[in-house]
Amino acid sequence: MAVNIGVARESVAGERRVALTPETCKKLVAAGATVRIESGIGDGAYFPDQAYVDAGAHVTAHPREGADIVLCVQPPSAAAIGSLKSGAVLVGSLQPQADPARGEAITSRGIVAFPLEKLPRTTRAQAMDVLSSQAGMAGYKAVLIAAQLAPRFFPMLTTAAGTIRPSKVLVVGAGVAGLQAIATAKRLGAAVEGFDVRPETREQIESLGGKFLDLGVSAAGEGGYARALTDEERALQQQRLADHLKGIDVVVCTAAVPGRAAPKIISAAMVAGMKPGSVVVDLAAETGGNCELTQPGETIEHNGVTIAGPLNLASMGAQHASEMYARNVYNFVSLLLKDGALAFDWDDELLAKTVWPERVVAA
Repeated sequence: MAVNIGVARESVAGERRVALTPETCKKLVAAGATVRIESGIGDGAYFPDQAYVDAGAHVTAHPREGADIVLCVQPPSAAAIGSLKSGAVLVGSLQPQADPARGEAITSRGIVAFPLEKLPRTTRAQAMDVLSSQAGMAGYKAVLIAAQLAPRFFPMLTTAAGTIRPSKVLVVGAGVAGLQAIATAKRLGAAVEGFDVRPETREQIESLGGKFLDLGVSAAGEGGYARALTDEERALQQQRLADHLKGIDVVVCTAAVPGRAAPKIISAAMVAGMKPGSVVVDLAAETGGNCELTQPGETIEHNGVTIAGPLNLASMGAQHASEMYARNVYNFVSLLLKDGALAFDWDDELLAKTVWPERVVAA
């Protein structure tokens, strides 16, 4: 029998993205799956129902009911998970350990959950990496927000009223979001610097036209992520960064450590030393923020410095973000389908290391 794939409308307030686009729907149908959707799943990203129907989907009021595979962007509620078929596969950004009730619902129903944020960061997994694809949109949108809030032009302009100097933009963190932020600020004509405690990011920053800000502190860690700084390293970093921020017009913060609260990099004292009219956009607000004064979901002004803590930035670019996310999901789900049927190859590290709860595989 064909695998039944169900996709319902996202229930989290403000979420406009969708885990299935007409493009990926067509591919799943071609792979032998039956795809059922709830009416309006793509409205927030401007994908009409008819486009899904043309791609082979069936519109139904309860697409998750009896589904073998359920796709999502944000994790469903514990109650919604409890209504899934026992043993169903759930694929999306699930964060099962962040909510005990959600985790309990997954285990009690025997759901085979694949939280894609746990996907190993390997070359083969790049086409399924939802963290990277969505971070790219977030970094792009963060700079556009900064440009809107700044009381300045970003580029240098030569006018009849004289020359306008370019804004000085500092991007903190050179992961996917940070690099996209650097590239976007550069395209807008700003004088851009990138700061990261991982020295290997220098080449990436410079390749995008930015200048690497070297504060003399290295915290290269495992898996391409930064390790936690020692107290001495943090003190040295903060002293030098505070001095540098006095000449910066816009700061975009993107530093994050997976599974942990965002590191506090910009203190209230640093903000106090910044020029009036300066702007801080804290992309890390989702996990507490890199700036001590960030209020997640709010834009405030503190002593003449504007501090924005936008949430779910990727959803602001819902159409392209959905296209990337849905392709990531499709590429992963393809690993679960064999001749149109559901099959698990637990020797595949992408499945074995992503599934939750972790499976104990006999030697």
